[in-house]
Amino acid sequence: MTRIAVVDNEKLKDMDKKKHIQSLCPINRKGDECIYFEGSKLYIDEDLCIGCGICSNAAPEAIHIINLPEELEKDPIHRYGKNGFELFSLPTPIFGKVVGLLGKNGIGKSTAIKILAGVLKPNLGKDREASYEDLIKYFKGTEAQRFFEQLRDNKIKVSYKPQQVELIPKAKKGKVRDLLKSVDEKDELNTIAEKLELTEILDNDIKTISGGELQRVAIAATVLKKANLYIFDEPTSYLDIKQRLKVSRFIMELADKDTAVLVVEHDLIILDYITDLVHIMYGKEDCYGVVAHPRATKAGINTYLSGFLREENMRFRDYAIKFETRAKDNKNELELLTGWENIEKKLGKFKLHAKEGTVYKKEVVGILGENGIGKTSFIKILAGVIEKDKGKITKKIKVSYKPQYLDSESEELVLVLLQDVIRKHTNQVINPLNIKPLYEKKLNELSGGELQRVSIALCLGQDADLYLLDEPSAYLDVEQRLIISKIISDLMEISKKTAVVVDHDLLFIDYIAERLLVFDGKPAIEGTVKGPFSMEDGMNVFLKDLNITFRRDPESHRPRANKEGSVMDREQKSENKYYYS
Repeated sequence: MTRIAVVDNEKLKDMDKKKHIQSLCPINRKGDECIYFEGSKLYIDEDLCIGCGICSNAAPEAIHIINLPEELEKDPIHRYGKNGFELFSLPTPIFGKVVGLLGKNGIGKSTAIKILAGVLKPNLGKDREASYEDLIKYFKGTEAQRFFEQLRDNKIKVSYKPQQVELIPKAKKGKVRDLLKSVDEKDELNTIAEKLELTEILDNDIKTISGGELQRVAIAATVLKKANLYIFDEPTSYLDIKQRLKVSRFIMELADKDTAVLVVEHDLIILDYITDLVHIMYGKEDCYGVVAHPRATKAGINTYLSGFLREENMRFRDYAIKFETRAKDNKNELELLTGWENIEKKLGKFKLHAKEGTVYKKEVVGILGENGIGKTSFIKILAGVIEKDKGKITKKIKVSYKPQYLDSESEELVLVLLQDVIRKHTNQVINPLNIKPLYEKKLNELSGGELQRVSIALCLGQDADLYLLDEPSAYLDVEQRLIISKIISDLMEISKKTAVVVDHDLLFIDYIAERLLVFDGKPAIEGTVKGPFSMEDGMNVFLKDLNITFRRDPESHRPRANKEGSVMDREQKSENKYYYS
């Protein structure tokens, strides 16, 4: 059995604690150096380690002793130094196909695609970079062998869109047009800008554009380079559902007999829509990751939801994620919480209208609509953050609000910020959100996903009648999104409270919401609030505007987008049934 030890010295700064952990080790007590120091850093000799777990019990957030599955007898493709994260195998790009990568955060998806993109040189678990010949030998007899042979012979040129597009303005200066012109190897700037709806912002400074615009600029910059492998790490972050579908179609069109496309995506509906094949990745966050064999997309996603890889005989989650058949609404049994009448708000040139609507106790209402159409403004009016110009809220209630953009500047400790939530809701909120490992971190040290989880915990931990959450799925992986939807649903049911949730992930909204508000209008000019509708009626209104139909997967019951022009797509449109609840 292969055993690895992972030590995070950043989380283990106290020297006295390190020495105490060293003194506990039975191998050290015998006189051997299983736990040792190099300077102030603590390390574990994996050959001497017997897997007793005493050191990891003493520092569970910083030390992990892991017995790897038998299939992983082979050396890793990459290891981040002594006692660091290990990655096993790589996804395989296939010409003419869009291949997806599906897995939790922290198990090496970005590492894997950085290796394929040539941004990170793999080391095969050694203390030196591997040569092409090493890699070709390592992958002998697989598709990856051919890939590295072609890469060595300069037959493959890679263009890569990184995950963190928000860092672009820190690295680049000037107008969008100049940035794109500097990478335009195809002389197609105007054509690509039109397809990605960037024409109107070409003369804007890169520092002034929105997150969604930055994402589309990054995609344009990637595609303007001459390449035959295009890699996109989370291409739909910051985009609304209409933009997600347009970008998906654009990326799908790149794949042909001479071009391969690789995509990392957490929105399961988009991943399903955009890819031909998916690699499932499993492992332990921040410790190791394994890339499984590719599967057809439908089978791959259903396998991921089941938590069991049949061919590999590997259970990577101890429960299956299931989508339940939705019960019909019965408003007569619900108790009214509050509502609104004839609300109007003007923000610069933008006008928001909300005629009338009500929300009930023990329900979750989803909000759908494109960017710039007033969703956040409406939520802020309900939260009392901004004042309405006209109209009224029918009943004053206590509100808890999680904003869209999260404050990451504070030096306050997570433990201090969430002390009331920890006292009252450890089992309902803190544990399922896995907040404990973050207790000793300052807010300005958190990643986007960590900050999101802390913000959701803070919101749900307040004593309120109505919980308003603006884009709670941003920065989170598939499993975290579905865990959060269950936390919210269960909390509203048990505490007889109400949640209103804005999000662009349709699968997340389908999983969490019982009714829907749909926003219509023209971005940056006017927005109209429609509903709340039943899920079926609301989704029909919303999807009809997008001209896309959804069916239920017979195995997992998850919603799946029909391919445009397919038999089911045509049939559902002819019946005016764009969505099945």
